[in-house]
Amino acid sequence: MSKFLSRIYKDLTPYTPGEQPQDKKYIKLNTNESPFPPAPGVIDAVNREEALNLRLYSDPELKPLKAALAEAYGVGPENVFVSNGSDEALNFAFMAFGQDGIIFPDITYGFYKVLVNANHIAYEEKPLRPDFTIDPSDYRNIDRAVCIPNPNAPTGLLLSLDTIRSLAESNPDHVVMIDEAYIDFGGQSAVPLTREYDNLLVIQTFSKSRSLAGARVGYAIGNKDLIQDLETLKYALNPYNVNRISMACAIAAVKDPAYYEANIQKIKDNRAYAEDALEKLGFTVIPSYSNFVFARHPDYEGGKLYQDLKANGILVRHFTDPKISSYNRITIGTREEMEALVETIEKLLQN
Repeated sequence: MSKFLSRIYKDLTPYTPGEQPQDKKYIKLNTNESPFPPAPGVIDAVNREEALNLRLYSDPELKPLKAALAEAYGVGPENVFVSNGSDEALNFAFMAFGQDGIIFPDITYGFYKVLVNANHIAYEEKPLRPDFTIDPSDYRNIDRAVCIPNPNAPTGLLLSLDTIRSLAESNPDHVVMIDEAYIDFGGQSAVPLTREYDNLLVIQTFSKSRSLAGARVGYAIGNKDLIQDLETLKYALNPYNVNRISMACAIAAVKDPAYYEANIQKIKDNRAYAEDALEKLGFTVIPSYSNFVFARHPDYEGGKLYQDLKANGILVRHFTDPKISSYNRITIGTREEMEALVETIEKLLQN
């Protein structure tokens, strides 16, 4: 830290991304990326003509992508905000709607806490129940904004649409943000509820189910007035927030749902295989509605398992929070990758 850093940031603890080591080739099961490539149309979108146009600024209004998303979700373009990854949408939403504070779970996506601290927003973390589920009563009838990931990460557990409806109804004077980064792997999106509740904002990403983590494209869907608030902040801070090639890729991805639905089914099948195989090896596995599983072994400390797997060329995600340090979050990869994981763990347990 330099002596020049503003004192308002001197105590800021940044987000810690999942490892992206370059020292050797790993089976990467640590950052919830898709194991499958983008759709063929996405590859075609990265063409010479688009590359030549990189000398020009991207469309700040992102009209073609907004139109494609609006058609896919049955909303108007005015109900769609496009961002540089869903993290930017979350940041703008926290800035726009967090003036009275924000409540989110204490075991969840670590970026929420970074955002509130970076933006000097008051916040409260609500503990999960002993079974790692969210208690909806903690988020009803409060005088603050709400942010809940659905499914939650790293637990993979899901809230019902009826529960989300109750949260929006009980907090009419504040925005309820539902972060649906993993919704395609096992839940129902709350996007249809945004037509009923003007305080409901649903945030999604192209990083997970659409295999575009490297393109950095996210979006939010909600009442047009909420979207306009996000647009105001975007034009104040980052008007050309999504580059030309990323937008072209995202449009192509939206237009090929069948390709991604087939991949999602493969991930669900591989998840079921991994859950069953790990349970047979003595693991406790939290039922997952996402593209990862959260698992612990009674006789294998979580941090040691993470280190031993890494030494054997497999990356998983370990968290040091004492409440979950016995667990590891394991991204669902290809069947071959999941079989390699299980075989490696079998060998480690025999040592």
